[in-house]
Amino acid sequence: MSGHSKWANIKNKKEKADSARGKIFTKIGREIAVAVKAGGPNLDANSRLRDVVAKAKAANIPNDNIERSIKKAAGDGDTTNYESLMYEGYGTAGVAIIVEALTDNRNRTAGDMRHLFDKHGGNLGQSGSVSYMFDRKGVMVIERDDKIDEEELMMLALDAGADDVSSDEECFEVITTPENFSSVREKLEANNISFLDADIKYVPQNYVAVSEEAAVKLQRLIDALEDNDDVQNVWTNWEE
Repeated sequence: MSGHSKWANIKNKKEKADSARGKIFTKIGREIAVAVKAGGPNLDANSRLRDVVAKAKAANIPNDNIERSIKKAAGDGDTTNYESLMYEGYGTAGVAIIVEALTDNRNRTAGDMRHLFDKHGGNLGQSGSVSYMFDRKGVMVIERDDKIDEEELMMLALDAGADDVSSDEECFEVITTPENFSSVREKLEANNISFLDADIKYVPQNYVAVSEEAAVKLQRLIDALEDNDDVQNVWTNWEE
């Protein structure tokens, strides 16, 4: 895991999520809406929707909320169309930042992104300005458990099409290509494996360490971006 504690990062994100549960519901609700409009409300026939539902469950969103979001997105009365956008730039100390957004108003979101980067000492760049520093990968994080045998998990994941399985004292990490993410996740779920986190991410090729002062400024920018309703994910190469 390159010396980076996935467990610590996930715990931190979950604590933030617990304090802003409504925003998490809204963000994943948008992902559900996009998945339903793209492939329909039938989970059996829509692998993208299955992935989002798995993500929702990992975020402890109740099944009732998930089902309501699917029904709402499938209803004739829902005419909202979300556009997927990606913004790239730099934060304090040259840390690369990728922002994934789902928006129904690209002008509003673009203005918000410029404002937030400027306000917090960052620079919003052109498309491709930092994404070359990241690899797009499916990532599943599994809490260590006495019931999970590391060798069996590794064989199961690799047989299902995973690229790699690594571990530390607190969790396992399964890496896949974006194309194999759904099938590997479903194979593990079918074998009663649950996830702390499961998503397709931008994974940094290298990490950047920053000073304590720079870290405070950087965290303010990341928090402000994540607090924006249109922002779904923020990826950085910051070595937290």
